[in-house]
Amino acid sequence: MKTWYVILMLLCIGLVAGCERSSDVPESIKSAYPSEITARVLNPLGTGIADAPVLIGLGRIREVDPGFNPNAWVAFADGEELAGQLIDGDEQEIVLITSLKANDNKTISLRYASEGNVERKYPKRTQAELSHKFGGKFIKNEKGRMVYEGGVFENVEQLRVPPEHTDHTFFVRYEGPGWESEKVGYRFYLDWRNATDIFGKKIPEPVLQNVGQDGFDSYHEMSDWGMDILKVGDALGLGAVGFWDGEKVLRVSETDSVICMITANGPVYSEVKTEYFGWQTGLGKFDLTSKLSILAGDRKTHHRVTTDPQIKDLCTGIVKHEGVKIIKQTDGPTGWGYLYTYGLQSLAGDSLGMALVFRNSDIVEVTGDNLNHVVIFKPMEGTVDFYFLAAWQQEPGGIVSEKQFRQYLENEILRLSQPPHVIL
Repeated sequence: MKTWYVILMLLCIGLVAGCERSSDVPESIKSAYPSEITARVLNPLGTGIADAPVLIGLGRIREVDPGFNPNAWVAFADGEELAGQLIDGDEQEIVLITSLKANDNKTISLRYASEGNVERKYPKRTQAELSHKFGGKFIKNEKGRMVYEGGVFENVEQLRVPPEHTDHTFFVRYEGPGWESEKVGYRFYLDWRNATDIFGKKIPEPVLQNVGQDGFDSYHEMSDWGMDILKVGDALGLGAVGFWDGEKVLRVSETDSVICMITANGPVYSEVKTEYFGWQTGLGKFDLTSKLSILAGDRKTHHRVTTDPQIKDLCTGIVKHEGVKIIKQTDGPTGWGYLYTYGLQSLAGDSLGMALVFRNSDIVEVTGDNLNHVVIFKPMEGTVDFYFLAAWQQEPGGIVSEKQFRQYLENEILRLSQPPHVIL
C-alpha cells in the first residue's frame, strides 16, 4: 500500500508541476494560440542533454486533439519558448529542441490557433542548400572537358543533374549540396564520385551560404569560418553509400539520371534528398533514394537509404588515411555500435575524428578495401539506416583527443538507445 501511495503522490506532483509550467505561458501567446495540448517528455538517462530532440508525430497529436492546426502552433516549457518546426517526411512530425536534466520529467505546452498560417521565427541552427549557375552555358575547354562558362550561382530547391555535368565543371557551387549544424558542415559531390566531404567550422553561425562564392574552390584554404578538411580521393569519404562486390566498394557512379532536392531547410532540422535512377551495380540497374539530415546542436548526419530489396550488399565507409588506426565496437550493451578513426588526418594538418554509428543487428561485416574502411549492411526490405559524424580539433570548445572522441561516441550511442520518451 505504501508503494502505491508513493507512486500516486509522485503522479500528482507531476500533474501539479505540469499545470504550473503551463501557466508560465505568456498571456499574449495564450490569446494568439488559445488551444493547448500538454505533453510530458521523459529523459531516461542519468545524464543531462543540452540539445535534446523531441519528436512528436502529427498522427499522435491528432489522436489526442483532431482539431490541431500544424500551420499555427508554438511550444513552451518552463516558461520559455522552444524552437521547433514541422517536418514533412514519410510521416509528418513536429521536432522541438530543448534541454533535459538527468532523469528529467518535463512538461511541454503545445498551443495552437484553430485557423490560419503563422510561422514562428527562430535562430538558424541548421542549414541545407544547393546552388548552381544560371545565365551561362556548357562548353568544351581546350582539354576537351565540359565546363560551365559564365553565369552566377543561385540557390534552388531541386536540380535534375544535366548530362553535361561532371566533376569540376564549375556548374554547382562547392560541387554538390551542403548541410550543416553549429558544429560541422558536410557536402557530397553531385557527380560520378558521389562521395561525402567535411567542412570544419570555427564559428557556430551558418556558413555554407558564403562558401565558394569568392572563388570556386577557395574553401580549400583556411578562412575565418574554417575550411574543407577531408581528403577524399577515390574513396567514399565519410558515410556515402556504395555496393560491396566482394572485394571492393563500388560508388554510386554510373546512373541514368539523378535528382537532388532540399527537402528541409529549417532552424532546427535540415535535409537533402537525392534520387538516383538506373544505378549500375554488378547485379544490374536499380533505383536508390538517399536522405541526409541533421539536427541543431548535433554533429551526426542521419543517412537513410532505400533501394531494391534484391541488393543485399549495400555498404558505407570511412576513407583510409596512412598512419591512422581504425577502432570498432559492434557488441556493446546498448545494441548500437561504431567504427571510427581519429588522428592527424585533416587537411589543416591537425586532428580529425570520423565515425559511423549503426545498430549492431543491421550489419553483416566490418571489412575494407585499399581505399575505405567498410561497413556492410543487411538491408531490411531495401532500407538501410545509419549515422555518420565528424569532430575537428578547431571547433569552438571541440574534441581534442582520441579519448574525448571515444567518450563522445559512447555517449551518442547511449542517447540513441534511450531517446527522450514523449507521453501525450
